[in-house]
Amino acid sequence: MSAPFVKLPAWAEYGLVPLVNLVIAFLVAGLVVVFAGENPLRAAYLMVSGAFGSGEGIGYTLFYATNFIFAGLAVAVAFHAGLFNIGVEGQAYIGGIGVAAACLAFDNSLPWYIVFPLAIAGSAITGALWALVPAWLQAYRGSHIVITTIMFNYLANQLMLWLLLNVYKPVGSMALQSRTFAEGGQLPKLDWLLAMFGLNIRAAPFNMSFLLALAVSFLVWVLIWRTRLGYEMRTLGNSAGAARFAGISEKKIIIVSMLISGGLSGMLAINSIMGDQFRIQQDFVAGAGFVGIAVALMGRSHPIGIVLASILFGMLYQGGAEIAFDMPNISRDMIVVIQGLVILFAGALEHMFRPAITALFARARAEATETEAAGA
Repeated sequence: MSAPFVKLPAWAEYGLVPLVNLVIAFLVAGLVVVFAGENPLRAAYLMVSGAFGSGEGIGYTLFYATNFIFAGLAVAVAFHAGLFNIGVEGQAYIGGIGVAAACLAFDNSLPWYIVFPLAIAGSAITGALWALVPAWLQAYRGSHIVITTIMFNYLANQLMLWLLLNVYKPVGSMALQSRTFAEGGQLPKLDWLLAMFGLNIRAAPFNMSFLLALAVSFLVWVLIWRTRLGYEMRTLGNSAGAARFAGISEKKIIIVSMLISGGLSGMLAINSIMGDQFRIQQDFVAGAGFVGIAVALMGRSHPIGIVLASILFGMLYQGGAEIAFDMPNISRDMIVVIQGLVILFAGALEHMFRPAITALFARARAEATETEAAGA
């Protein structure tokens, strides 16, 4: 006889299930390391120490995590409305146009703390506008959001290439990039933050956009769980029929949700363009938009979970670089395989172990109920 249905407690839903998936992913990744002829325990040590063993390592880990926070939040907002936004990568590319426009226009005349809000607004608006067309097609023409957002990723890539060739590239330059921003277009590092703990970030590009990511995470929590709009989004995501019965406009929620998601995606560009490269160039997103899908799934589309999952993936990126440097038998491509395994178990196979865990909780609850009945 099958175990009765039971709702998992919050600590199991948001903690235990992701932890089990993560442990299995690392065990399988350890087999990859063994097949490469290296010690998996040493590889694990190098990954953790490379990511958190020094101020510079922590700085790089949190720098990567900043991108993943924005990407994860963008995916999560769409998730709550029942939408699967695969276009975060392209929306981040277009968001870079807004960042570059603000920096190139005002970096020589305004200080960074004035250019920064302009870049935030520019990136959010351009990213949202790029998400508007797929949203409109879904709402008014029934075009599937997954297909249209994937297509728009390629369009964004080609548009960025054209802009770099014809607009941003200085005359006489051979590199596909804009000029370097002046001081007004460069975000200061957060070296003072880690210095409070006696750490030196050295060359790590850990910058002010990390604090922006944390602030935006809080605002997303307020939006989803403390506003009427967030309630309508969650209602539509859970049951479109119930939302229509309650008088919620499905078209409006689709449009608004994708605009917010696209705006969050666009803000991802700030970290790399204004906080690290100080210019706009090709491939500055570097796949962070796709990692955001796994981050949102592992974080259960909750801002706190997304921040923690982003730090985990930041560890994978920074620690993976240390492994590739110190273990000659493990190439950079194998590090990508290890990262892919974590994404696989956290994303595509996210529900693999949930039935077994749910059955255990159901059995434990049934036994507890029988014990109480017998005692009465």
